[in-house]
Amino acid sequence: MATDYDASRKTEDEQKEESLEARRLASGDQDKTSGKVDEDEAEAAENFELPGADLSHETLTIEVTPKQADEFTCTGCFLVQHVSRRSAPGADLCNDCA
Repeated sequence: MATDYDASRKTEDEQKEESLEARRLASGDQDKTSGKVDEDEAEAAENFELPGADLSHETLTIEVTPKQADEFTCTGCFLVQHVSRRSAPGADLCNDCA
């Protein structure tokens, strides 16, 4: 038996739902504000911190722990990594930077 690959593979429920949506769009009952953004550009720009900004009034909200004995600082990316991420024994490069 031959299969018609161009035939619609949608169920009757999906076809009914599409036809209802098409009728709603054609009648103009869509939300008038759906394409608009309610964000003020000046207000959004106030929330961005520029590099070199004075952050002396800010406080840390996380606890910073010192480097542990089983960690090293990668000389390529300067991230503190676990020794299992070391590219070679005795090297201070992580697997990603090697």
